[in-house]
Amino acid sequence: MGHFLAAGPRHSLGLCEDGTVVAAGAGNAVECRTDGWFDVIGVAAGNVHTASNTGRSHTVGLRSDGTVVATGWNGDGQCDVTSWREVTAVAAGWRRTLGLRADGTVLGVGRLTEGAGDVSPWREIVAVTCGDWHSVGLRADGTAIAVGNDRRGQCAVDAWRGLTAVTAGYLHTVGLTSTGRAVAVGDRTGGACEVEAWTDVVAVAAGSYHTVAVTTAGKVVAVGSNDAGQCDVADWCEIVAVAAGSRHTLGLRADGSVVASGSNERGQCDVAGWPPLRLSA
Repeated sequence: MGHFLAAGPRHSLGLCEDGTVVAAGAGNAVECRTDGWFDVIGVAAGNVHTASNTGRSHTVGLRSDGTVVATGWNGDGQCDVTSWREVTAVAAGWRRTLGLRADGTVLGVGRLTEGAGDVSPWREIVAVTCGDWHSVGLRADGTAIAVGNDRRGQCAVDAWRGLTAVTAGYLHTVGLTSTGRAVAVGDRTGGACEVEAWTDVVAVAAGSYHTVAVTTAGKVVAVGSNDAGQCDVADWCEIVAVAAGSRHTLGLRADGSVVASGSNERGQCDVAGWPPLRLSA
């Protein structure tokens, strides 16, 4: 399974019905060069350590045959994925890429310094997500595992149970439970972990300093930093999926169109002209 919408630090990605990928951002940015991609079933956008960094992002695409393509900055080998096979999902973080294989194991390339790439021992994983400095895996039994930098407690997920999804931001991690509630650990100073009051949630996404979620009613809620308007999503409706970047948020509507809010300094919110995106696998 793949993500049909992805948000990086200064670019946005969408998966079209025909398996091609559209991108919004700086016109000459290498992470937006997806024109030649085909048969893609999932996309992921790499993060940067801080939103002020430039030229430090990458894009990953999962193809229907289980192979993976990547474009963008490759300073730590995070785009070295051409040898991967039997991959069912991809995730991209700061200088790092993860690939979930059909047997429940996880591949990783890129920066290894903080331990966020130490995923080879993982087993029975059904979903993966990357923060800037940490990686999180969702197990088949509804528990989670995390590795990497834990200086704000963003890896303290061992006690979680009944999970259906996980998402990782800069210094926080959010989980979605089977009861439609959200749980969060990590840096609480900016409000990105204040998700306990949410109910009827069907999807979550963590940005660098904010968290967004879709409810069963197709509405979107958001908490955390709103310095660029990335949490101005209250009037969105008929949303089926969301993606959160460093300082912007994307929403995929039930008709395949996309809405955006937040920073548009590189054109990452210029998504109104996109063709309808894929809605299901």
